[in-house]
Amino acid sequence: RWVRGMSGSTVERTARIVRTKTEAAAEAARTRGSRLVRTVTEDSIALEASRQAEAEVLQLHASTEESVKVAYRSTGLGIYAVVMRFAGMPLERLAMVLNSSQVSGQGQLSQAAKIVFADGAMAPFRTVGRASLVAWFLQYSVMGCVFQVCDRALSRLLGVRCIPYGEELMRRPDESAAPMSPSEQARAAGKVVLAPLLSGCIESSVSNRAEAQRFYGIDKLAAVEAKLGANPVARALGPGFAANASRNFIMASSSFVVTPVLYQRLYPQEKKDAQSLFWFGLGVNIFAGNAIAITQQALWGRALDYAAAGGGRPISYAAVVREGLAAEGSAAFITPTKWVARVLMNAPVQGTLPWFYNEVLPLGEGRVLGAARQISAALGGGPRAV
Repeated sequence: RWVRGMSGSTVERTARIVRTKTEAAAEAARTRGSRLVRTVTEDSIALEASRQAEAEVLQLHASTEESVKVAYRSTGLGIYAVVMRFAGMPLERLAMVLNSSQVSGQGQLSQAAKIVFADGAMAPFRTVGRASLVAWFLQYSVMGCVFQVCDRALSRLLGVRCIPYGEELMRRPDESAAPMSPSEQARAAGKVVLAPLLSGCIESSVSNRAEAQRFYGIDKLAAVEAKLGANPVARALGPGFAANASRNFIMASSSFVVTPVLYQRLYPQEKKDAQSLFWFGLGVNIFAGNAIAITQQALWGRALDYAAAGGGRPISYAAVVREGLAAEGSAAFITPTKWVARVLMNAPVQGTLPWFYNEVLPLGEGRVLGAARQISAALGGGPRAV
């Protein structure tokens, strides 16, 4: 009734006002929507840029953390080795003399004991100089560091997986992975030989001369070196380097390749724990690693006796082997007594190395990484660890 009472012109004006307000509201809504879309788009772009920047920082941190892990593990191995090797010096000297040409025939153990303790019960410890302490630390820290670096570098280069470490040993092997092709198998086999070979050679480069010093005594080594007149490189490596490196290659393979791979793949899953890894590593070291390495230990000892003859002469390994076999047959290089002496000297540190490396060192790794992240954040290198 109210609308019918309005004139035609009034109705038209009202309609125009309503239409105008409706269009203005629609336009305002479109403007707000467009602005919202632009804001969301800009925020998305900014968020994506932030994510990319964070990914770059995290990638940098991942690289830095790998370096921190290598340094931490290597330092831990070095400290562990110094303590264990110094405590076991009487056994080491005994094994060195037993695996040389200084004893022969019956009663070799008693012969060796008389030589080792001729100057008293503390005589073996007096052969340890600063060079030995440094060499022990470097020997094991370098062995661990070089093996890790070689394993990672060769794995990336050859496109194969790294040797399992730490918590990986307790997991089931990945049975869903596709079988390796002959080419992949060849690359993997090459990698597991090259990594401990490089590790063993570099380990011997920092340890062999100090071992020769403990074998001869500080003064006698100096006299032999003076007579040999070797070049600076040969003098730094020490006499008997080749046999020493061969032995260390065998032991690095035992500790860092054979033990973890066999334990992960073959040990019953339900029985895996720190204790079983300890005894498994010790068993592999005693009955596999040392059973082979004892021949190279004996070759090294006989080579040093050969070098000292006549005051000093270059080593001929062919002559050392020939003279040893002619004098004692295979007993020149391996006997139960030599093996037991080598095990008593080596097993306490080398045999427990897989357990210490895979179970003890990871316990502190998180704290070390956390501290490294905090230091990096304080220096402006990235966000603090949470």
